[in-house]
Amino acid sequence: MLMRTDPFREFDRLAQQVFGTASRPAVMPMDAYRAGDDFIVHFDLPGIDPETIELDVERNVLNVRAERRSPAPEGAEPVVAERPTGTFTRQLFLGETLDTERIDASYEAGVLTLRIPVAEQAKPRRIQITGGDGGRKQIGG
Repeated sequence: MLMRTDPFREFDRLAQQVFGTASRPAVMPMDAYRAGDDFIVHFDLPGIDPETIELDVERNVLNVRAERRSPAPEGAEPVVAERPTGTFTRQLFLGETLDTERIDASYEAGVLTLRIPVAEQAKPRRIQITGGDGGRKQIGG
C-alpha cells in the first residue's frame, strides 16, 4: 500500500483543531454555460442539507449561501476531519440580458442547478421595415 503525506494538510487539520476554524476557505466549485435560451449554473455542494441553501438576487447579483454541519455529535473527539464544514458563499454577477425574475433552482445528488432564462428583450428578433414603395420587407434572422 502506498501512503503519501501532505504536511500542509496536517498543519491545516492542526490549525482547525486548535483555533476552531479552517485555515483554507471552503470552496463552492461551479460550472456555467448557455444552452439555447437558458444560462445554466451547477454548484457542487455535496453533503449539504437543502434546507440550509439560500438564494437571493439583488440588482443582478446572485448570492448563494449553504451550510454543511459536522455529522459528529457534540463533544465527539475528531480523529480525521478533512471535509469542510461551515458556511459556503458565492456571488455571481448576472448580465442585464438574463431574466432574474424566472430563475429555477433544483438540488439533486449534491449538485445545486440554476436555470436562468435569457430575457425576452435580449433574444434576437425580426424587425419589419417599409420601403419607399409602400411594400414591406423583413430584415434580420
